[in-house]
Amino acid sequence: MTKPLMMGAVAYAPKVVTIWEGFKEYFRRNGFEFDYILYSNYERQVEAQFDGSIALAWNSPLAWVRAERMARARGQQVRAIAMRDSDCDLTSVLVTRNDATAPATLDALAGKTIGFGAIDSPQARLIPLDHLRQHGLLAGRDYTAKRFDVLGGKHGDHIGGERDAALALMAGEIDAAWMIDGNHMAFSREGILPASATRILTRTGPFDHCNFTVSPGAPEADIGRFTELLLAMRWDDPDVRPLLELEGLKIWLPGRTSGYDALIRATDDERFYDQEGNILAADYRY
Repeated sequence: MTKPLMMGAVAYAPKVVTIWEGFKEYFRRNGFEFDYILYSNYERQVEAQFDGSIALAWNSPLAWVRAERMARARGQQVRAIAMRDSDCDLTSVLVTRNDATAPATLDALAGKTIGFGAIDSPQARLIPLDHLRQHGLLAGRDYTAKRFDVLGGKHGDHIGGERDAALALMAGEIDAAWMIDGNHMAFSREGILPASATRILTRTGPFDHCNFTVSPGAPEADIGRFTELLLAMRWDDPDVRPLLELEGLKIWLPGRTSGYDALIRATDDERFYDQEGNILAADYRY
């Protein structure tokens, strides 16, 4: 039997098994042996990219930052080969209540309490902290940062922390809450953040999210075939569309890393990883 190409993915929700079982069957129908290993967190998954366990990983943007740093420190290289259309040019928003007591400008955030997602969330903590820092606002000096930690190690792939922050905002426990734009719209649909009751105070610049990261030493021919078949998946294919819907995309795109600059800056400023990819965040549990 042909040895399958092994991929790592993080089990952030039960649907992950359905998704990758479906992908496994898709690749097999196309004559390509593929399998996956599920990890409970991205830190273990990235480390597995350097011990020969997996040839590639479905990585969060923060996991990409760590993998790239670990590779560079070893004189090796990782590369991003593909990402979803829904991973490109995202933004996060800072939401306040739409009332006379809520801050209406960035300067008005002074002395206020701002809600963030999990400690390791690029979109709901790290990039928002960078955004505020670029506007001269530092946590602990200019405002109080309240973190809503949910499922450490999942790098914010779930929405629990952002939802908890949104609920705290509406309960009057915090003055503003950060969340990715897509979750803001979802919370509005769910009635958690009624449109008339909230407003967006500020928005980050665009950033990118997940990518398929190739491990050092991965078999090039297999990676090439995997990439070819992945990019060939089509929304109008009835066998493929349910998988794309579950994974939240309409088309796969070639990978790029140009959308990670704000996250890289935040990783350094918040001392989350060092330049070799070692974890520095002392209160990080995963």
